[in-house]
Amino acid sequence: MARQQDSIESYQVEMRRGVLVMAVLSQLYKPAYGYELVKTLTEKDLPIEGNTIYPLLRRLEGQGLLKSDWNTDQAKPRKFYMITAQGKKLHARMKDYWYRSIANVHDLLENQNDK
Repeated sequence: MARQQDSIESYQVEMRRGVLVMAVLSQLYKPAYGYELVKTLTEKDLPIEGNTIYPLLRRLEGQGLLKSDWNTDQAKPRKFYMITAQGKKLHARMKDYWYRSIANVHDLLENQNDK
């Protein structure tokens, strides 16, 4: 039973990885900092840890999908991220693909015994 649970968790992690980029981009149409994203995604039942979010943000910034800026106005400086025009285009395409995929998978799951 433990092996089966490990397998299920492995598949769930794999599915989560596939949606994290889309979820993160969706939250950066207004500036946000890393820990703020961690809290928001966790509240939406898509928990993510700091050791996952920060490398992801750096990678997306390196790909030109995000831009960042340091805010030093408060006692604790924070690096805020925001989606770029290129990121918005990618996000829109990913969203379209996501909704089409959901509909197709839903149809497959609901009609699995029709054959």
